Amino acid sequence: MSAPRPDHATLQQAAQWYARLSAEPPDHATRQAWRQWHEQSDAHQQAWHYVERISQRFAPLQSEAEMALQTLGTARNNARSRRQVLRTLAVLSGGALLGWTGLRHPQLSRPLLALRAEYRSPTGSVRPFTLTDGTRIWLNSASALDVDYRTDLRLLRLIEGEVLIDTARDPRPFVVETTEGRLRALGTRFSVLQQPRSTLLNVFDGAVEVRPAEGDRPHVTRAGQQVRFDRQRIADSMPASYLRQGWSDGLLLADDMTLAEFTQELARYRHGHLDVAPEIAHLRVMGTYPLHDSEQALAMLERVLPVRVRYTLPWWATLEPR
Repeated sequence: MSAPRPDHATLQQAAQWYARLSAEPPDHATRQAWRQWHEQSDAHQQAWHYVERISQRFAPLQSEAEMALQTLGTARNNARSRRQVLRTLAVLSGGALLGWTGLRHPQLSRPLLALRAEYRSPTGSVRPFTLTDGTRIWLNSASALDVDYRTDLRLLRLIEGEVLIDTARDPRPFVVETTEGRLRALGTRFSVLQQPRSTLLNVFDGAVEVRPAEGDRPHVTRAGQQVRFDRQRIADSMPASYLRQGWSDGLLLADDMTLAEFTQELARYRHGHLDVAPEIAHLRVMGTYPLHDSEQALAMLERVLPVRVRYTLPWWATLEPR
């Protein structure tokens, strides 16, 4: 099991250290102060590595903390090109790792499988597609899937992210496979969200049969309902969330959601890190916000709520009390 994510305050400290060390070559006293902070706790080290992982998309650094400290001033000049990174990933993605049995080990294989997926959408983009049978699909931000149409089956494999599906009439069964199990459409419009350890289904029309990979018996989810399931269990049904449909039109529909929930959703459409200070996470958000322009969405929030956006780094934004 992966280590828990460091708390908000610790992550902010790590981001501030990163910004300070990136601004100019650190002197000896700054190096010593950073080392002392870094070695104080496992949480500090985890937070530092988290900031590194996010920041590598913009100013790549070596992952070891000491090496990172030594190279912060020259990281941009020494950064490997995107082409080199993709070439390395292509080598790693060969062999059995890219077999569909890899879906049983999503933390290891999912990013590699996504690189090879037939249908993909980049971060911040929603892409529509029409399949050969007339089925329409929309891929949400940072999503990937493969399509396997056979004479007796229409199969979609959702690798990561989210898909909205409007199925076409066809005598062949229509099935969506995720890490946690299979969903069989019963003439319907529905969305499927692949999360780290569960799948979230929202049904807007018709019905969908859910069959976990292990454990629970199949369960039919009907229009107006949503369910979450893992490999063993299906949770109780809840009302469908039409947020899970609005994104196909480039909109974030906030219907009395918490600021924490809003921030988590908007973060999916941004490169880098977006978080909210715990003391304002409970604030309620209403309205319609653009997903294609997250900066505009954040500016709209600043006008209607007592919050401000603080940029510790160009790719590290935090909502704080105003």
